[in-house]
Amino acid sequence: MTLAFAETDDDTPDDGRHPLFADAPSSVSFNKLRKRLLRQVRQAMDDFSMLKGQKRWLVGVSGGKDSYGLLALLMDLQWRGLLPVELVACNLDQGQPNFPKHILPEYLKSIGVKHRIEYRDTYSIVKEKVPAGATYCSLCSRLRRGNLYRIAREEGCDALVLGHHREDILETFFMNFFHGGRLAAMPPKLLNDEGDLMVLRPLAYAAEDDLAKFAIAMQFPIIPCDLCGSQDGLQRNAMKAMLADIETRMPGRKDAMLRALGHTNPSHLLDPKLFDFSSLETVRPHDDD
Repeated sequence: MTLAFAETDDDTPDDGRHPLFADAPSSVSFNKLRKRLLRQVRQAMDDFSMLKGQKRWLVGVSGGKDSYGLLALLMDLQWRGLLPVELVACNLDQGQPNFPKHILPEYLKSIGVKHRIEYRDTYSIVKEKVPAGATYCSLCSRLRRGNLYRIAREEGCDALVLGHHREDILETFFMNFFHGGRLAAMPPKLLNDEGDLMVLRPLAYAAEDDLAKFAIAMQFPIIPCDLCGSQDGLQRNAMKAMLADIETRMPGRKDAMLRALGHTNPSHLLDPKLFDFSSLETVRPHDDD
């Protein structure tokens, strides 16, 4: 398969590769893609102080392209001495039908990363609780997150690291905007309710299309989601299609939208909890004595 990667102006000489990239393409285009993703991950870590006090990260690996890419990029940064934390990869086997249980343990062992495979049959709970025809994603996500928090604590980790990317953040924003009546997205850094774990999203600036190309080039053993992947009409799919259409008609809009989420002006919105509109008064000139 011939891959065409977007060119960048990053012509920095390659300074070596992690052994994980031994079988990856040696083309200039792939190296630019890899370095662009590394740069975006480092920028997100810097912008949101992700390394502040962190010593050990639990990296969620689902078997999808995004989490595989996240783990590879973090291992690369760690190998370069740019990520001074210990990584523990974790897959939560949720009991989904036809889940190939051997793929992730074999892959994680082959790349030499410390890992933990945890089995919890949340699939049966989701099927029992969610009415026929409804979407599973919300409950499935909550159950998965609760188990990952528990595992992070058991492994002595101070952060749970997830593979959500630029499109995930934008889709969440528009789902909240259209269906929730609020302005909220998916933060790159979040303190959990208990206050003992950080949730980090180092791929916040990374484009899904770049991660898809990266996954193909790296030949990650992708595991599809048989629980919800075949459901039609999901709100998130509608947001994804809308954003793709906007980007096609007006290239660069996704990046502009992401920048907008980092440049809010509360005085120009409608939330009196964020801005004290009652304090606004006109300045009247003093009457002459």
